[in-house]
Amino acid sequence: MIRRIWRFVAPYRPQVVIAVLAALTFTLSQLSIPLLIQYAIDNGMTPGADAGTLWRIMALFVVAILVNFSASLVQEKVTARTAENVLFDIRWRMFEHLQRVSLSFMDKTEVGRLMSRLQGDVNSMQEFFETSVQSVGDIALLGGIVVAMLWLDWQLAAMVLLVLPVLFGVRVLWLARARAAFMAAHEANSVANGALAEAIHGVRAVQALDRAGLNADLYGKLVGNAYQAQLRASRLAQIMIPIVDGLTGIAMAVVVIAGGLMVASGRVEVGVMVAFLFYIQRFFDPIRSLTMQYSVMQRAMASGHRLTEVLDVSVDVTDAPDAVALGAADDGSVEFRNVTFGYDPQNPVLKNVSFKVKSGERVALVGPTGSGKSSSISLIHRFYDVMDGAVLVGGRNVRTVTQDSLGRHIAMVLQEPYLFTGTILENIRYSSHWASDADVTEAARAVGAHDFIEAMPQGYQTVLDERGGNLSLGQRQLLSFARALVVDAKILVLDEATANIDSYTEMQIQKGLQTLLEGRTGIVIAHRLATIRNADRIVVLQHGVKIEEGDHEALMADKGLYSRLFELNYASFDDLPADLTLKDRATAT
Repeated sequence: MIRRIWRFVAPYRPQVVIAVLAALTFTLSQLSIPLLIQYAIDNGMTPGADAGTLWRIMALFVVAILVNFSASLVQEKVTARTAENVLFDIRWRMFEHLQRVSLSFMDKTEVGRLMSRLQGDVNSMQEFFETSVQSVGDIALLGGIVVAMLWLDWQLAAMVLLVLPVLFGVRVLWLARARAAFMAAHEANSVANGALAEAIHGVRAVQALDRAGLNADLYGKLVGNAYQAQLRASRLAQIMIPIVDGLTGIAMAVVVIAGGLMVASGRVEVGVMVAFLFYIQRFFDPIRSLTMQYSVMQRAMASGHRLTEVLDVSVDVTDAPDAVALGAADDGSVEFRNVTFGYDPQNPVLKNVSFKVKSGERVALVGPTGSGKSSSISLIHRFYDVMDGAVLVGGRNVRTVTQDSLGRHIAMVLQEPYLFTGTILENIRYSSHWASDADVTEAARAVGAHDFIEAMPQGYQTVLDERGGNLSLGQRQLLSFARALVVDAKILVLDEATANIDSYTEMQIQKGLQTLLEGRTGIVIAHRLATIRNADRIVVLQHGVKIEEGDHEALMADKGLYSRLFELNYASFDDLPADLTLKDRATAT
């Protein structure tokens, strides 16, 4: 895990070197102080000692303090800035990766869990980065103290070091439990955050369905689980501190008793014993600090594991090495050749589907819910790859063209319009940043959105609320149409674009569609039969199989499913009766 994290730290090697050198300098100044005290007692405070000795010691004290302060300042500033730079890189890399990951991953992952990783887990890494340089200094201080104590008196040093096997034995028992506890705490917190995000995003449905009380109870259980997991991790993190403090007291008692006897017998000077007491106190300080830093590191490793899990999510849909870009010379034709596709390979949504849409033709995909219509348009834009067969756009297999050029070749308007925080102008040219203000205005006029935009307080510069909350659903959809038009793509895909719109707004959109579809290939998904009868051709899907194809008159003459729906005065394929479903399913298979 540290090796994975180091990839983000590697660009900042010079800053890391400076911080480590500053930490080591700080450590040396710390090690020098007890030795200066020992020298002052044994050589400057004895009868007949040179009076200038203490003044020289005082001067060295001042130098040591200045070096200590300067090194600490440099270490803190460089470490903090480097940590922020690394965290910025991690956040940017995760965001960039999440923009490209396969939609199959996003379909299965809760937004709240991703947000927990992008925010909480990245913040856990910050504490680790800032303390890791300090850990280098603590390790150096620990080693330096051992060397200094052995140099002063190896017998006293050996007595102090006898407590180390006890400490290391306790740590070995503690490590495995601590690691598991920190991972469990992070996971429990992530689950709680996921539930919170889902409840916030779906607050309208929660209130409409009167689920507030039940959701509060469920969330309370999740928060309770997170609390218990965090409490256990916190207990394990803190249990080492009193153990270290107890061992410090034992070591100091040994030095006071044994050292006192040595001083009384004249074998050891008073200054040596005083220096030993200072070193013992400092000896356990880095151990205590390293124990706390290990807790930080375990939390960071758990966070790092969760972050790298996101970074390791495969990008299933990628450009082939020899992919070419669709250009102006490529037409707007679309073809499905024996396409089989499923989100779960064991349960295909589309089964051996074939049809062709000529450039400039308007084709409707119709069928009951779950028949594979939306999956079909996802394959056209190559949000997913087919399991078998091929999808062609402009006469080229979508796997052989670049995704960027495919995105410019196809414009989509979905059933639920998604607007982003920003101005109306910015939202209309969200996918066409090169478009001029005049292009945006012309597109808005063409779809009938210009008048209501001009009536807004700041016109095209009006800032929208989250998801366009200060607009009606119809107005949001009109902006989506304008966004699709300003892209000037050769293929326009409409996925139930008028399903949630009132009759008057739908009439406005139908007028705009004439302009929108002029000279373009149009693929329309709709349930309502009234919105598709004027299509050049209609492809009828049911249970993932194409069962009919033709224009309105031809399908009526065939006396199939489409015809029977009209004859029975059904307004939508969602009104398909069960007996008709079973009959046509048998016919299709």
